[in-house]
Amino acid sequence: MPGPLSALQISMNDQTRTVLQRWMRRPKTPSGLVRRARALLLLEQGSRYIPTARRVGLTERNLRKWARRFLDQGAAGLREQSRPGRTPVFSPQVALYVVKLACERPDQVGRSLSHWNCSELARQLKADGIVPSISIETIRGILQSHKLKPWRSHLWLSPKVPRDQQFAKQVQQLVELYTRPLAAWEMVLCVDEKTNLQPRPRKALTLPPRPGSPLRLEHEYRRAGALHLFAAFETRKGLVYARTARRKRQEEFIAFLDQLRREIPASVTRVYLILDNLSVHKGKRTQAWMAAHPRFICHFLPVHCSWMNQVEQWFNILQRKRLRVSDFPDLDLVLEWNQNAHPFNWSTKSAAKVMAKCEAHTQEALAA
Repeated sequence: MPGPLSALQISMNDQTRTVLQRWMRRPKTPSGLVRRARALLLLEQGSRYIPTARRVGLTERNLRKWARRFLDQGAAGLREQSRPGRTPVFSPQVALYVVKLACERPDQVGRSLSHWNCSELARQLKADGIVPSISIETIRGILQSHKLKPWRSHLWLSPKVPRDQQFAKQVQQLVELYTRPLAAWEMVLCVDEKTNLQPRPRKALTLPPRPGSPLRLEHEYRRAGALHLFAAFETRKGLVYARTARRKRQEEFIAFLDQLRREIPASVTRVYLILDNLSVHKGKRTQAWMAAHPRFICHFLPVHCSWMNQVEQWFNILQRKRLRVSDFPDLDLVLEWNQNAHPFNWSTKSAAKVMAKCEAHTQEALAA
């Protein structure tokens, strides 16, 4: 038999009811606010406090607290109020000093370090007499609240090369070669070299992984010299043409071009080569070979834009899948790749992204 009605009778107008229902439907509404809104809607429909509390996952005492807040403040009273938290141990000036140090290079304060970390910052604060002691966790919390990670680093390039109309034109031409439909007599090859590969076959067999044991390599190995890999990545099918040589000169590069001439079908009468600005690619002997073989057309990357060469992406795959563990007598991965080759996706928006990023970096450099 239901008990007597509570003195906290809930009623609301249509506008308030709509607000609570919207909170319940919205995916990003905090779960606690959804429970409270649902409970108040049930109470408004005549449900009792004890079964309503059980239904939404609250205690009766907690539900009555939120009901009183709703009667006093309306829907706004159902939101969590800010809490004061623990009294800070250190003054704001200490946090400001930590941020100042983190935004400076260590050698600017006489420290022979490449970068700051939490323990070094804590040691520096004590050495400077700012605090008698401070924990690494406190330093980490201060840095996290200011989105600082002084132990991380990224490479950047100062804007020495003008990002002008000529640069934009080169980027647009490359993206067009990567994305436009090609005729049957056209082919685009991204060409580059991966230098100083050192095959190091081990003196004992490499042991495969076992449960609880990783791959194990013999410490001693046999030297097999250094190799230079010449590779060309075909942008539409993902096939790779490759050749290794002991040296990297125009002679070896021309030999690789002769290999491409032999292996590419004669029906392909125009081959676009994407190359960087290495002297091997622009030497007199290379230019003479290109003049004698007019079906090969060179497109040179803008300066410091080798990352636009798709063969660099394939070199990354080669490094991860074959070269990371230095136990290989040859590069059979090229044959395996060609059996399941696939291209890399470039969109027509790539040029806009490149130019926008260049513009952003230029503005950051000028602001600095």
